[in-house]
Amino acid sequence: MDLSTVIGLLLGFLSLIIGFIMEGGTLGALFKVTALLIVVGGTFGAVIISFPGSTLKKIPFILRYAFLKPKIDVAETIGRLVDLANVSRREGLLALETEQEKFQDDSFMANGMQLVVDGVDSDVIDDILNRDIELYEQKILGIGRMLEAAGGFSPTMGIIGTVMGLVHVLGNLSTPNDLGPAIAVAFIATLYGVSLANLVYLPIFNKVKANLNQDILIRQIKAEGILSIQYGENTMILRKKLFAFLSEEEREQAEYRLDHERGSSNSGREFEGAGMNG
Repeated sequence: MDLSTVIGLLLGFLSLIIGFIMEGGTLGALFKVTALLIVVGGTFGAVIISFPGSTLKKIPFILRYAFLKPKIDVAETIGRLVDLANVSRREGLLALETEQEKFQDDSFMANGMQLVVDGVDSDVIDDILNRDIELYEQKILGIGRMLEAAGGFSPTMGIIGTVMGLVHVLGNLSTPNDLGPAIAVAFIATLYGVSLANLVYLPIFNKVKANLNQDILIRQIKAEGILSIQYGENTMILRKKLFAFLSEEEREQAEYRLDHERGSSNSGREFEGAGMNG
């Protein structure tokens, strides 16, 4: 569970509610079932109209992607690529075929290694891997845009709900004393529409994009590593290439983990010498 997403949602809604109460409002005044029905129902209806059924079925997937996205271990990924490079330099590219069993849960890596083992040209591998990354990005964004669309529809539905409420108010001008409370209730729909758009739909879509950026980064690192393994580059060059994808802070953390937890730097230096002597 991504706690930052949950904490952000709670903080946003609690801030609005507490601020409203501090201004003299009552909690009950914020909860109007009719306004919620108009805004949420209208928004969902608009989204259903806008997207095909095959995409709508993936709403649970995109919510899991935002809330349950597992933390990506960049250092572990680089370490595994360095290990594969060591195996390749020691035993040859065909030895990588036995290593594929370790990537049963990573189709991108498994497919890339299979292309290397099959002796596919490096330019073709590069094109296939980059195309895979591009299509993956399009797939996630295509599903996530349902949230973006909901963020666009929600404020408009809120305005529609407010206008409907005002129509009802103007139809009952015979009771002036009730106009103030009735108008206040009518504007609750706008509050719902704007709040849901800016505290739920659009922020969750932004979290999807942030998680996707991390996913794309890790796939680019894997693609670069796979190509370097096919080229037969020594592991120190491979490490430098892969660390170039990271920020300075991320690079320091990854280097520390590789050097002190996985012991990869020693094997890297060993094969660097082997490469230069060869």
